Amino acid sequence: MATPSPEPPPDPPNWPHCGHGATAEDPVGCRGIHVPGHTACLAHLNETDLAAYLATLSPGDDINHSGTHFTEDLLDRLLDALRDPTTGHPRLGTARFSVAKFDGSVDFDKVQISGDAWFVGTEIGDDAWFGKAKISGDAWFVEVEIGGDVGFDGVEINGNAWFIEARVDGNAGFDRAKINGNIEFSKVRAGNGIWFRDAEIGGDVGFDGAEVNGDVLFHGAVLEHAAMVGPLVCTGMLDLSEAVFERAVTIEAAAAAVRCRRTRWASTAALRLRHAEVDLTDAVMEYPVSVSAHARPFIVNGEELAESGLTGPRVRAVSLRGVDAAHLVLTDIDLTGCRFAGTIHLDQLRLEGHCRLAAVPAGLRRRGIWPVRWTPRQTLAEEHHWRAARDIGADGWTPAPEGEEVLEPVVLAPVYRALRKAFEDGKNEPGAADFYYGEMEMRRHDRAGTPRAERFLLTAYWAVSGYGLRASRALGWLLGAMAVTVLVMMLWGLPQDDPKPAGTGTLTGHRITLTTDTPAPVNPTGPWPERVTTERFEKSLRVVINSVVFRSSGQELTTAGTYTEMASRLAEPVLLGLAVLAVRSRVKR
Repeated sequence: MATPSPEPPPDPPNWPHCGHGATAEDPVGCRGIHVPGHTACLAHLNETDLAAYLATLSPGDDINHSGTHFTEDLLDRLLDALRDPTTGHPRLGTARFSVAKFDGSVDFDKVQISGDAWFVGTEIGDDAWFGKAKISGDAWFVEVEIGGDVGFDGVEINGNAWFIEARVDGNAGFDRAKINGNIEFSKVRAGNGIWFRDAEIGGDVGFDGAEVNGDVLFHGAVLEHAAMVGPLVCTGMLDLSEAVFERAVTIEAAAAAVRCRRTRWASTAALRLRHAEVDLTDAVMEYPVSVSAHARPFIVNGEELAESGLTGPRVRAVSLRGVDAAHLVLTDIDLTGCRFAGTIHLDQLRLEGHCRLAAVPAGLRRRGIWPVRWTPRQTLAEEHHWRAARDIGADGWTPAPEGEEVLEPVVLAPVYRALRKAFEDGKNEPGAADFYYGEMEMRRHDRAGTPRAERFLLTAYWAVSGYGLRASRALGWLLGAMAVTVLVMMLWGLPQDDPKPAGTGTLTGHRITLTTDTPAPVNPTGPWPERVTTERFEKSLRVVINSVVFRSSGQELTTAGTYTEMASRLAEPVLLGLAVLAVRSRVKR
């Protein structure tokens, strides 16, 4: 077995370093930068030199303790030396803690930094708190490793905040933060969530390659100039509720859920999503907003972002209630569970690509104690909820989520009507037909708003032809009516024998008068089986076929046959017309 090659010794830092504790395996030793006037870092000064150095510090001084190993006590003593007696808070110039190592927690609450803050390659063993700190320049947290939570709640950063290839084992909180520049989370790994609740961000929010094992919350945040949010992968929820986007923005995210309740877009926006359930309840859209399903994982620097923990097959919208759909475009979105009732200008909604809605239960299903087969069509999720609640024991209809109100047909009929118009305006007549069917169904079942006589007519219309949309049903009734008419004609409509005209003449002088009389048809007699013959069947069939196209058969009929022909000439062409109408509604463009 070969002996493994030893790892190469670490490179020394690019500053004069302490070197304390150097060994053969680690010839560099302590990487802490020299304290001015000494050959050791802050952590390895003796107590006398440490006290003397701290006494030289004044609030607002620049400090550089890169590579230094801090205990909690050492950091407290350093910050106390920089504390401004007027405000009672530490005040620093430029602060450099690159490659420093902090044991335990780090507390920079209410610290004021008038320059940049450098934490490049820093290791923090536990939590790090920067709450209500004020940083006048940029904040650099590059390749930082934080073993617990990091809190920037209420922080003010006048420049940019860079979190690049950082790792946070806990939560990263920026609630009520004010960041005037950009904030970047490139290739950040967050063990829990990242929170920007009620934050104010002046620039872009970048998540290039970030992976968050939890939620990303922008609830109530104001993004004044953000042109891009993402691409982001989070296993939890991206919450944009009550957030305000002041300018045109593109949001790219792969998440389990995206919540946009009462989100306000003051300019155009494009949401490119993967896997997520999208809730747009009461979102405010002043300009066009598009929500689309991104077909493939997002690519950053030529590499696809990993999406571990996300298994949802498609982007699914769950609610459009309260949205002004005149500005909304949905592309390739699953709408099977979407709640449309309460959407404003729903008839102006644009659906592009493959936007699938809920279907009726397939196959033979149970309704109470009766087996039924539902006609295939697209439906609203709200109709599923109503039928599941109305038909006790109904099989296949999806019940309403817990706490969700079940809407009645009087509410759902206008929703179907608006969607039908949206599809018709989009030149999708076959798709609009399903929503016309749904509208008629809701009117037929609306006992509160639809008069009884109208419900009776709608029921007849439904039974005969599926509201003029089911050709097979109309043709079935037509063939049935024709068969009954043929049978009636054979049994009672055709006379016993064809009447034979008889002519008589009268000679008066030089004039001859001829008279032709046709005997009245004689009702057939004898047993019924004797009336069912090939000849009588052929005559009856000719009568019926001519009746369908509004032509008189020319056949002498009995009284019963005459009235039967009149009824068939009225009803059967109507059934044929309904069948033609149903076919046309499915092929019209």
